[in-house]
Amino acid sequence: MFDEDTFLRIKQTLLSYADIQVRGGWPALPPDVKLASGASGPEVALLRKHLVITGDMPANAELSASYDDAVVEGVKKFQLRHGLDASGSVGPQTVKALNVPVPDRIKQLEASLERLRGLDFIFAERYVVVNIPAAFVEAIANGKVERRYRVIVGKVDKPSPALAAYITAVDLNPTWTVPLSITKTEIANHMRRDPSYLSRMHMRLLGAHDEEISPSSVDWSMNRSPNFTVRQDAGTWNALGYLKIDMPNRYSVYMHDTDARKLFADDYRFDSHGCTRVDNVRDLAAWVLQDNPAGWDRAAIDAGIAAGVTKIINLPHKIPVAWVYLTGWVTRDGTVQFRDDVYKHDERLDPANIADAAAGGFVARVSQTPPPPAPDTVAQASNLDSR
Repeated sequence: MFDEDTFLRIKQTLLSYADIQVRGGWPALPPDVKLASGASGPEVALLRKHLVITGDMPANAELSASYDDAVVEGVKKFQLRHGLDASGSVGPQTVKALNVPVPDRIKQLEASLERLRGLDFIFAERYVVVNIPAAFVEAIANGKVERRYRVIVGKVDKPSPALAAYITAVDLNPTWTVPLSITKTEIANHMRRDPSYLSRMHMRLLGAHDEEISPSSVDWSMNRSPNFTVRQDAGTWNALGYLKIDMPNRYSVYMHDTDARKLFADDYRFDSHGCTRVDNVRDLAAWVLQDNPAGWDRAAIDAGIAAGVTKIINLPHKIPVAWVYLTGWVTRDGTVQFRDDVYKHDERLDPANIADAAAGGFVARVSQTPPPPAPDTVAQASNLDSR
């Protein structure tokens, strides 16, 4: 989803999309149309023309008006490029994506250029990328994607930030320190309704010196900021699940497991408080820990979690990680990808800045040496995000 040539590929694609716009763009379909294999008629003819213009079908494919196998494959290709279920038939979501006009797609590509230009990221032989609109994470080594997993990112009102950082450690059986914002709202609301909530959720109140405080001594009306922290014990109930990938940053966000795994099956995966929950996070952690001299492979990670003890595994060398917000990008094989602007970031960008990005350049910085070693004692993020 992101490498040192992504900026250049997007700029080149903008030229071809500008040419499509000059030629009149692509046709729109009736918003309520439903099409599948075996159909025929003027709507199918429009669909075929659209797929030819976008490169999802060969140039001579628009001569027919039947929904044949070539159309099925063209629709699947289009759906995959837009993060949709590759069914090969046209329903509401596919029609919605088909009917986005060329100028809007151009704006997505230009907005992605602007965000990349402002990202201070140094590529290395091994690095990790989360593309927030796509809700996927990739682990890349020597220019090849070696791992790709679904992720759950921030809600619209609690968006995950774009950032560049380094992965420094993997925590097994982590505890969760609840952010103050969640304590003042969600925790306080639960406690007003149910005084047993903290004990049921295996949460403790801790004072300035980590001394435990009785929940009954707290005024849960929360008229002021709490002078304590809430910490959830490690275990099956923990909001971070069994594993956390540390990546210290000014937003105090990170990647982690979850106790709500059913959410990974959803197409809409914008449900966290800002962190990135990773499907199959143990496999990603094993990839991250490949160079650890202690041999933390997947079996060792599983055994460490089964032991039930909180353990921090420092990386011998930090791994660069980027969280990017790309609603339009181009992969190395020339496939143009689009995703919905869930956070409406594209809409809020200054058009003048977008124009500057499209006209300007981006110099990818590639590390010629391994990333610096992680410190012996990792300063853990203060958990001011989470879940």
